[in-house]
Amino acid sequence: MTATHLTDRLPFSPNITAATAVRVLQQVSRDRGSTALLLGIPCMLMVLLKLMFHDAEETFERVGPQVFGIFPVIVMYLVASVSTLRERTSGTAERLLTMPVRRLDIVLGYSLAFAFLALLQAVLSTLLSVGPLGLDIKGPAYLLMVIAMLGALLGLALGLLVSAFARNEFQAVQFLPAGVLPQFLVCGLFVPRDEMHGALAAVARAMPMTYAVQAAGEAATHTGVTGVFVRDAALILGCVVLVLMASAATLKRR
Repeated sequence: MTATHLTDRLPFSPNITAATAVRVLQQVSRDRGSTALLLGIPCMLMVLLKLMFHDAEETFERVGPQVFGIFPVIVMYLVASVSTLRERTSGTAERLLTMPVRRLDIVLGYSLAFAFLALLQAVLSTLLSVGPLGLDIKGPAYLLMVIAMLGALLGLALGLLVSAFARNEFQAVQFLPAGVLPQFLVCGLFVPRDEMHGALAAVARAMPMTYAVQAAGEAATHTGVTGVFVRDAALILGCVVLVLMASAATLKRR
C-alpha cells in the first residue's frame, strides 16, 4: 500500500492539519498580547508565588509543584477560547469547512499549534522554577514539564469546546468560573481529597485538574516515575482526547 493510500485512509489530512497549525502559529505570533500571556504569565505567577512564601519555604516546596497542574490550564483556556471564538465569529471556520477540509483537520491543527506553544510555556516555567526560584523537587524536572504541557492541552481542549457555545469573547471568559474555577477549588491544593466532604471528594475525582495536581505532587515527592503519575497523566490525556472529539463535533458545515 502506497503512502498516498495510507493518507487517504486516515480520518484527517496530515498536510491540511500541518497547514492549519502553521496558520494558527502565525496568527498568534502577530498578537503580541496573546504571546506574552501564553509564555510570560505562568512564569510571572511562579515568581509571585515565590515572593508570597518567601518566609515559608516549606509551603512553597509543597504548593509550587502542584500549581504546574493549574496555571497552564487557566492561561491556555483563556487564549484558546478567545482565539477560536474569533475564528468562528469571523466566519473563518465555516469558510474552511466549505473546502475539502475535515473537522478533525481544524481541531488537530489548532491542537498542534497550541501544543507547541504549551511546550515552550512548560520549558520556560520549569527552568525558572527549578533554577532561579530554587524549587526543590525529588523527581526529574522533565516530569513537571510533562504535567505543565498536559495541563495546557487540557485548557486548550476546554477552550475549543467553550468557543462553540459563547457568542462573544466576554461570554467565553464568563465560562471560566463555571468550568475551571470549581476544579481549582476541589483539586486538592487547599484541602487534601481524603479530608473533604464525601460529596466534594466524589466531585474532585471527576475533575481532570485533580489528577494534574496529584501527578505534579508525585513528581515532586518521588525520585522516579511512579505508577500513580503514569495513571494520572493517562487520565488527563484521555480527557483531552474526549473534549477535542466533542469540539470537532461542534464544527458544522453550512
